[in-house]
Amino acid sequence: MIKRTLYFETDARLTTKKEQLVVNFTGNEAAAGTVPIEDIGVIIIDAQQLMISRALISKLLANNVALITCDEKHMPQGMMLNLDGNTLQQERFRIQMAVSLPLKKNLWQQTIKAKIRNQAALLKKTLPEIDLQPMRYWEESEKSGDAGNHGARAANFYWRTVFSDIITGFKRGRFEKDPNNLLNYGYAILRAVTARSLVASGLLPTLGLFHRNKYNAYALADDIMEPYRPFVDWVVRDMVEKYYDDEWETKGFPLVPAIKKELLSIPAIDVTIDGKKSPLMVAMGRTTASLFECFESRRKKILFPEL
Repeated sequence: MIKRTLYFETDARLTTKKEQLVVNFTGNEAAAGTVPIEDIGVIIIDAQQLMISRALISKLLANNVALITCDEKHMPQGMMLNLDGNTLQQERFRIQMAVSLPLKKNLWQQTIKAKIRNQAALLKKTLPEIDLQPMRYWEESEKSGDAGNHGARAANFYWRTVFSDIITGFKRGRFEKDPNNLLNYGYAILRAVTARSLVASGLLPTLGLFHRNKYNAYALADDIMEPYRPFVDWVVRDMVEKYYDDEWETKGFPLVPAIKKELLSIPAIDVTIDGKKSPLMVAMGRTTASLFECFESRRKKILFPEL
């Protein structure tokens, strides 16, 4: 069953009763409601005065819910995850920490090839006139550990192209002009889904294959989400096509509720993995499970979706 993503932008009091999340909105008792905790996958808190009980936090974490808080600019800032997400966690941590460098490099090669392949697929769907031979070359030439830096070359080509028929001179960057804010928000949701699935598979999200910044608590999540990023890009591109007009050049794409609602649907969008369609959140669970099987040497390839 696909887990639900809940978003709170209005001040409220969140408590629990009989395995339910109970919501009471400040000054609006008629809007109170409940949600079964077992149905929740991600909660995003964007209200400055929201209160949440310790008992509810405990139940959410016990059910492997990713709890995200936002900053004053309404962008996801922090995330809380369960520290005990798998019954064989200690054994799986030991296996993960013992993974050899050559295997890490091989798995990173697979990851980058899958990302380039999905980027090329998105360009083909949205801009069929574009010559994709460079993308195909970079995918086929990708070496262990991304030794030729083909991932960065493909990314440069991709970002110069993906919005080129709508926006002139788009530049991808965390602090660049809109619609980078939409991409940042979508990636934050994807990162939470990935980290949640890694914990459920008994893995430490901190120990990455390639990302290894000492300040990054979710390095492995940042690795494994790479081939999923083009699905977020697709959602954002559709939104830009729908909302773009001359006024957007000056006022940008503010994260109004209607836009956030569309971005919050990312965990539920259908993707194809191993020849079968499933919601992205379910597919991510298969990806992280296959990653551990690679760590155990029970399989050679990570299962990634195809766009």
